[in-house]
Parts: sequence; C-alpha cells; structure tokens
Amino acid sequence: MFEFKLPDLGEGIHEGEVLKWYVQPGDLIEEDAPLVDVETDKAAVTIPSPRGGVVSMTTGEVGDVVETGQVICVIAVDGEAAAPTGRAAEETPVGLPEAADVPAAAAVATAPKAKPAAAATTQANSAVAGRPVPAAPATRRLAREMGVDIHAIAGSGPAGRVTPDDVKTYAAGGTAAVAPAVPATIPAVAAVGADLSPVTKMAAQASSVIPFLDLEPLPDFAPQGPVVIEPLRSIRRKVARKMVTSMVLVPHVAHMDDADVTDLEEFRLRMKAKREGLPGGKLTLLSFVIRAITAGLRAAPAFNASLDPFKEEIIYKKYYNIGFAADTGKGLVVPVIRGTDIKSINEISQEIEEKAALAREGKLPIEDMQGGTFTITNVGPLGGTALIPTINYPEVAILGMGKVQEKPVVRDGEIVIRKILPLTLAFDHRVADGADAARFVSELVRNLSDPSLLLLDT
Repeated sequence: MFEFKLPDLGEGIHEGEVLKWYVQPGDLIEEDAPLVDVETDKAAVTIPSPRGGVVSMTTGEVGDVVETGQVICVIAVDGEAAAPTGRAAEETPVGLPEAADVPAAAAVATAPKAKPAAAATTQANSAVAGRPVPAAPATRRLAREMGVDIHAIAGSGPAGRVTPDDVKTYAAGGTAAVAPAVPATIPAVAAVGADLSPVTKMAAQASSVIPFLDLEPLPDFAPQGPVVIEPLRSIRRKVARKMVTSMVLVPHVAHMDDADVTDLEEFRLRMKAKREGLPGGKLTLLSFVIRAITAGLRAAPAFNASLDPFKEEIIYKKYYNIGFAADTGKGLVVPVIRGTDIKSINEISQEIEEKAALAREGKLPIEDMQGGTFTITNVGPLGGTALIPTINYPEVAILGMGKVQEKPVVRDGEIVIRKILPLTLAFDHRVADGADAARFVSELVRNLSDPSLLLLDT
C-alpha cells in the first residue's frame, strides 16, 4: 500500500481545505491523474496522484482541513489487494480553531516524560495552560510527539508565533523563552480551569496582552433575527490574519496627492488602439503606474524594504517585485510581477492581464504570489474617489489608486479641465518619515504627469 501525504504546498503553508475529490475508495486511478483539489490560504491547487492503482482510503470530506504531511490517500499498487475502507477519521476534529487544542493536563498525562528542565517550566506555567497559542498545525503536532506542552512556550516568530525550533529547544531543556504568567488581576484568564469556552479564553488573553483593549466575545445575534454563519476559511482567513497583523504591528501613516494624468491617458489610449490584439495591448493605467513606482523605489529604497522587529534591522531589497491587488470573488490575492526594473511597459501590461485572469479562475501558482517588495491596490475601476490601504506585511508601503476623474484645475492662471488620479501612499513610520513620503509621491506625480519621463526611464 502506498500512503500519499499532503505535500508541501509552498512557503508558509501548513494546511489546506478539501474542495473536491476526483476519486472514491475502490476507484482505479492512473499515475498523474487528478486526485484532489485543495485550497490553501493563497490559491486552489489540483494535486495529481503520484501512483497508479486502486484507491483504498481517502482522508477528509469536502470542506475539511488537512495538514501538510498528513496521509490523505492510500493506494494499492502493483496488484495489491485493496479493501476500500472509505473516508478516514481524523485524530482530532478538522477545521477547529487553533485555540481548541488538546488541554495541557491531558497532553502531559499521555505524552512521554520531558526532560526535567522542561517539566519544571511546564509546572511553573500551569496558570496559562488554557491560553490560545499561535502556532502552525505541524508545530502543534511536533509538540505532541515530543511530549511538550505548547502552552508553556513563548514563540520567537512574528506576533509570538511558536516555531518548530522553539519546541525543540524547549524540549531539550534549553534556553527557549517560556510563556509569561498571566497577571492575577485578569480573572477570566486566571480561572482557566473554570468553564470557559475557547473563544472566551482567547478574548481574555488578548485583553491581557494589549493595554486598554477590552475585547469580548460577540453576542448571540440569532434572537434579533435570521443569521447565516459561514466559517472563515482559506483565502478569506489569510486576508484576515495578514490585515490584523499589519494593523496591529505596523504604525501606518498616509500621504495623499493628485496626479494630472491627462497627457498620459491620451498617450495610453493612442498606443492601446495601435496595439489592439497584441500581447499586453490593453495597456491599463496600472502598467504605467508600476513602471513609475519602480523608478521611484530606486531613488527611495526605504519604501522597498522590510523591518525585522526582533533583530531590529531594516532589510533594503535591491530587486523590484511589484504586487497588485486582485479581486477574485473568493477574496483578495496579490499577484506579483518580478523584475519590474528590467521590463517594458508592454511586458508589465501583459503580465497584469495574464496573472489577473489566473487569479480570478483560482489557478494562479503560489510562487506568483510570493516575493513582493511593494504593492499597489487600484479601486478606481470599482468607483470611489480615494482610499487608505493597509500595508501588505512584511512590506513597508502600499499605494492606493482612486478613480480618474475630470476636474477643474488652475493652470497658468486659467481654469481648465484635466484628468486627475488620486493617490494615497500608506507607509510604515518605523522606516520612513513624512518628508520621505512627500518626496516619493511628488516624484511619482511628476512621472505620471509627463509620459516622456516614463519612456526615458524605460
């Protein structure tokens, strides 16, 4: 029997939601034939069968969440007798919130004995045994296998996330930090042994960590009228996590300005008509903005960087991969165009068209959503005069484009009608100041107002 485990689906992805099975237990499947569709935090992927044979077992119904490294299918190969066993039950319920982990007391009772140092620390931190722990499913599984109470470990990852190295160091009795005890003045957390739901514990823990935050579980809305409850999964869940991380961790500042794109729009429409039917022939305004942004980033490297809050270092990136927000119907994804400093406007336009189409179909490869250094979001086609966007962490800046509108402006003492594009640069105030943003946006406005400057830069 061949046990097929869910493969690594990309950087930072540890689980996926089952969308569709192409086979049932007892079916014959050929090697490389479609086996299952799985949707991750970033995209939906079709996983082919690595072997040919008779399907003996599959794991997970449609809608269930399966983890990387988990056996999702058993295939009888080379004439083996296959006794179909149907869908497999999970060790733990799938799709539950991460906070609903195995209680610490039960984990310690059933797990192998840890080394003395780790055991002593676990006992000292028993007061926080019920706190929610940010950790990937694979890290939780590692902790269970090593007999470690994950609640007693203070994570070294972003936002206190527990990493596999944290678990290994802690289990070895090393110097891994331990989770701080919760102040006794927080009764909801101090009484973790009481009849508190995981949601209540999670809210109490958040309130104890962030000063003045009074976070309470939502009330029951059903008595007020009909409601529909939908699990927060896949792309929508990833967006939620990234936005909360960005807004809590990054001090956002917004700088706004208007660009007169009258001449640029005339040039764009003229070239679009000449290039109709050719690759990249749509020549959207976004392609010109990406080229102008790239030129600006070369002159202002602070906006093409990332800040490591743990090492207190700024990483300046000497490559230019510009992402653009795409509305897919299932949630927001950010396709990335790599090497925009060495690509023409036509090439950029073609990639925008191709990657936006793949994103809408849910077929954009995961690697095409990774490695971005700066993001642009354009709500202009949907309407709205302006927006204040949220930074796509761990980047440090994002540009928001509003709707191009004809407006009366004063030029050389006369009122004339011009096409005006509203721009908003949201940036991380830890790595740049308002004066830096003003200079960056002013240069962007200058490049967008005169197409010849963009052509010279190209």
